Amino acid sequence: MPELLMPAGNLEKLDYAITYGADAVYFGMVDLSLRSMKTGEIIDEFNIKSAVEKAHELGAKAYMTANIFAFDEDIEILKSKINLIKEANPDAIIFSDFGIMNVLKKELPDIPLHVSTQTNILNTEAVKFWRDMGVERVILARELSLEQIATIKKNVPDIEVEVFVHGAQCMSFSGRCLLSDYMTADERKANHGNCAQPCRWNYKLLEETRPGEYYDITEYDKGTTILSPKDLCLIEYIPKLIDAGVDSFKVEGRTKSTYYASCVARTYRHAIDEYLEKGTYNADFYKDELWKVRNRGYTTGFFLDKSQKGNYTYAKEPSDIGNTFCVQILGKDEKGYKGLIKNNVDVNETYEFISPKDQFSTKLVKILDEFGNEEDKATTNDIVYLTFEQEPVEFSHSLLRK
Repeated sequence: MPELLMPAGNLEKLDYAITYGADAVYFGMVDLSLRSMKTGEIIDEFNIKSAVEKAHELGAKAYMTANIFAFDEDIEILKSKINLIKEANPDAIIFSDFGIMNVLKKELPDIPLHVSTQTNILNTEAVKFWRDMGVERVILARELSLEQIATIKKNVPDIEVEVFVHGAQCMSFSGRCLLSDYMTADERKANHGNCAQPCRWNYKLLEETRPGEYYDITEYDKGTTILSPKDLCLIEYIPKLIDAGVDSFKVEGRTKSTYYASCVARTYRHAIDEYLEKGTYNADFYKDELWKVRNRGYTTGFFLDKSQKGNYTYAKEPSDIGNTFCVQILGKDEKGYKGLIKNNVDVNETYEFISPKDQFSTKLVKILDEFGNEEDKATTNDIVYLTFEQEPVEFSHSLLRK
C-alpha cells in the first residue's frame, strides 16, 4: 500500500492532515527548511520533539526537512541543532545538500535519509548512487514521466521511491530557481526557504521605445501569469502509480491552508482506499472534490510524457477557482458548534459540512455570538456558535465551505 505523504506547515496542519488521512507528514525546522512558515504554531527547535510525538500519537510518521542549499554558516546552524534533532528522532530527514548529508550521516547515523527532489533525480544511475550512499528513499524530479518512473523502480527495487502527485510546480528545473533572488535584490532566496514566487506575479508587456505604454499579454485584466505553471494533479492515475511501484504519494503545500491540507488529504485517502478495496474508483468524483480547493488550474505536468497546451496559463485567477473555506469547527456545547469564521457566513444559507468521514450540505439556522446574542451573520475571525439543520455524525476537525 503506498504512503500518502502530506505537508505540515505548522502543528495545526500536521494534526488536520493526519486526521484527514495522511500516513505521514513532512515539516521543516526554522533555518533549515526550503519553506519559510509565516503563520500558526510554527515548528522550531522548541517544539519539534512534540511535533514528532503528535504525529506518532495519531498513527503517522514524521519526516523533517533540512533541504536548503547550505552555506558554511548554515552548516554551523545545523550542527548547533543536532542534539535537538536527535532527541526529537524524526522518522527520516529530507535533504538536498551534500554538506548537510555529510553532517547528518556522521552525527545522526540512526535516522534514515531521504534525498530531496531538489537534487534533480532523473535516472537509474543517480538512484543507484544515492542507494549506495545509504539513502533509504529518493524523491524523484517532477520532470519524469510515468514510464520513466516505472523503469527506475524496476531497475532499482531496493530503494523507496517518492513521487509528487499534487500541488504547485515551479517554473524552473526541479525547483532550482534564481528568479526570486534577482527580483528581490537577494533578500528572498528561493533555495534558502524564502521564495517570493515571482513566477506567480502578474506581468504586462512594455515596448522600450514607448515608455509608459503597456500591452496586455493576458487572459484576464490584471496581467498574465505566463511563467506560472498550473498545479499538478494525478488523482486519475492512482492505479498507474501503484503499478509503477511508487512507495509514497507526496502532496506539495506547506505554506497552504489547513483547509487545503485537510481536503486534499481526505480526497486522496478515500480514492486510494476505494481503489485498493474495490479495484476501481470514481476518479471524476475525486477530481471534482479537488476543484473545490483553491488552485491555479490542474495539469498532469510531465507525467504523460507529452506536451500539454496551456500548462502555464489559465483563464481564471486562483481566487476564482475552488470553494470558499468558511468555518473551522473548534468544539461543541449547549450553545451549538463553536466555530472560527474564516469567511463571512449568513443564517439560512447552505454550506457543505466536511470531516474526515462526513460530507453533506446543510442549512445554517442560527448564529450566536460569544455572549449568546443571536446574529444574522458572522464575519472573518469571529468566534461564534452555530446551529445546523443537519447534525454531523462527528464534528472533530470539521470544516465548512460554500
